[in-house]
Amino acid sequence: MNGRFITFEGIDGAGKSSHVETLAAWLRERGHEVVLTREPGGTPLAERIRELFLHTAMDPLTEALLVFAARRDHLRECVEPALARGATVLCDRFTDATFAYQGGGRGFDRRVLAQLETWVQEGRQPDLTLWFDLSPEVAAERRGAARHPDRLESQDTAFFARVRDAYAARCAAAPRRMIRIDADRPREAVWQQIVEVMQCPPWR
Repeated sequence: MNGRFITFEGIDGAGKSSHVETLAAWLRERGHEVVLTREPGGTPLAERIRELFLHTAMDPLTEALLVFAARRDHLRECVEPALARGATVLCDRFTDATFAYQGGGRGFDRRVLAQLETWVQEGRQPDLTLWFDLSPEVAAERRGAARHPDRLESQDTAFFARVRDAYAARCAAAPRRMIRIDADRPREAVWQQIVEVMQCPPWR
């Protein structure tokens, strides 16, 4: 039995991470084994790469190579084994984030990202992606009130506008996989949007 792979995407401050555990509980109540993970990260090696990625200055190509190196280990050691035994994997960010942040925000060559995606993922894509869409201005207010920013969270509003536009393009290109969640609403209203998506087959 193959499991299901659900990813959460959105600019920093959109609120996606706060709903991951809530969805995990919702799925467990319905009999699913759930694995919670994140990118970059999810394995000891990938978590070490995450620390470098978030806190060390580097150029866009180095960023992309590090992210895909972490992703390779994450897929092999965490995601694929969980899916093979029938678990539902909930992952905070995946490849859409790389195309949005490095491709959109940094302006890095998307053809190179697509080649890395082919090499590293060997066809693996999420079954469902929830894109938490929020304006960069509101997201910045939320980030400022929540925590000290890391290297990427410290970028300006124009950077996050490009990231948001790249997410929108990814969503338009894959509308059946990638579902837009209006994140500029109260928490309970955001959760209800998620429930509506999850109540459609094969998730219910």
